[in-house]
Amino acid sequence: MNLFDEISLWPSVHARHEAAPLLREREQYLTTMLKRGVSRIVVRSTAAYLIHIVRLLRMTALRRIELNEIEAAGREWAAYEGPLRKKLRRPGAPFMFVRTAQSWLRFHGQLPTLPPSPFQPLIEEFAEAMRIRGLSSPTVDALCYRTLRFLRWFGDQYQSLNSVSLRHIDEFFASKRREGWSVSTVASNSQTLRSFFSYAALRGWCAPGIALGIQSPKNRRSDNRPKGPKWTEVRRLIASASGSSPSDLRAKAILLLFAVYGLRSSEVAQLRFSDFDWYGETFTVHRAKRGGIQQFPIQYEVGEAIIRYLQHGRPRSATDYVFVTAPVPHGRIRPGPMHQLVSTRMSALGIRPEQLGPHSLRHACATRLLKKGTSLREIADFLGHRNLKTVSIYARLDTRSLRKVASFSMAGVL
Repeated sequence: MNLFDEISLWPSVHARHEAAPLLREREQYLTTMLKRGVSRIVVRSTAAYLIHIVRLLRMTALRRIELNEIEAAGREWAAYEGPLRKKLRRPGAPFMFVRTAQSWLRFHGQLPTLPPSPFQPLIEEFAEAMRIRGLSSPTVDALCYRTLRFLRWFGDQYQSLNSVSLRHIDEFFASKRREGWSVSTVASNSQTLRSFFSYAALRGWCAPGIALGIQSPKNRRSDNRPKGPKWTEVRRLIASASGSSPSDLRAKAILLLFAVYGLRSSEVAQLRFSDFDWYGETFTVHRAKRGGIQQFPIQYEVGEAIIRYLQHGRPRSATDYVFVTAPVPHGRIRPGPMHQLVSTRMSALGIRPEQLGPHSLRHACATRLLKKGTSLREIADFLGHRNLKTVSIYARLDTRSLRKVASFSMAGVL
C-alpha cells in the first residue's frame, strides 16, 4: 500500500497526486507527517495543497524559492476556480497555501531565512510593555506577530519609523485585502496597530495621532451570523476524531475541552497532571487573561477522552504537561498547532463559521449555554470573564432564552 492509499480510497485522487510533479519529494514530506502522528485528515489536506503549490510555482525540480514568489502564488491560488478546486462559499485566502509551501520547502532546505527586522528591538520593548499591562503571553505573541508583519512590509520601503503615516497603513491594508484578507482579519490587525502606535507615540518613535486615525472596518455580516459553528457541526467535528491513532486521541480530548468548557487554546496548553483530581472528578484551569484559577467538574466523555489519550496516544515525555507535541522532543503543545488542529478539521468537514479555530468553539459553547437558559452572569463566570459586556460577544443574544434563567449544569451538553 502506497502513501496515497493510506489517506484516500479514491483511485481518481491517487491518479491526480501521482501525475503531479515532484512526487517523491511530496511523498517524503507527507510520510514524515504521518510518522509524527499527524492525522490523516490533515495529511490529506496538505497533500492537496502540495499539488497546487508545485503547479503554481511551476516546479519540475526542487529549487530555492523566495517568500515573495510564494506569496504571489498564494494570491493566484486564492483567485483560482477550476476542476482542481471545489467552489468555496467565500473567496479563498492564501494563508494556508503560503504556510504549507513554506513548511514543505523548509523541510527540503529550499526556503531562504528572513533577515532580522531592524524594528525587532522596538517589538521587544512593546511586548514587555504589554506584559506589564497584564496581557497573557499568547495575546502578546499575537500582537507582536501582527505588528512585525506590518513593519516588515513598511521596512521594505523605509528604514525609520519616524516617516510612517496613515497613508502607509492604508496602503498596507489595501494590499492585504487584495491578497484575500477578510474584514474580520483587517479589523483585528487594525486594533493591533492602534495599540502599537499608541505606545510608539508615547516613546517618541513616530508622529503623534497615528493611532487615532486607524479605523477598523465594520463587519456587518457579524451582526447576524454566529462566529461559532452550530452544535450539530461541533458534534461532527468531535466525531471526526473518533479514531485510535495518537493524533485522533489527542485531537478528541482537546476538541472536547474547547467545546464543553469553552477554554482558550493557551489554557488547554497549560494543563498539567497536577491540575486533575481524578478521585474528586474535578480539574483546575489557570486562566490566561489576568490570571486566576477556576475549577470544573470533569464531564464523563471529556474524562474518558483524556484518559484514552494518556494511556494510548501520549508519547513518553519528561514534561508534566498533559498535551505534548508529536515530534521529538515531546514538549508542551503550543496554541498555534492547536489552532491548526481545529481549523484544518473544520475545513475538511466543510464547517465554515465566521471564525475558524479554537475560539470559534468558545463561541459555540457560550451560545449553547445561552440557548439552554443559562444566565449571562453564569456564562461570564463559566468562561472566566469579569463583565457581562464581553459575554455578549460570544453568545448571540436570544431574548426568549434571556427570559429564563436556570442553574448551570453540564448534563446533556454533549
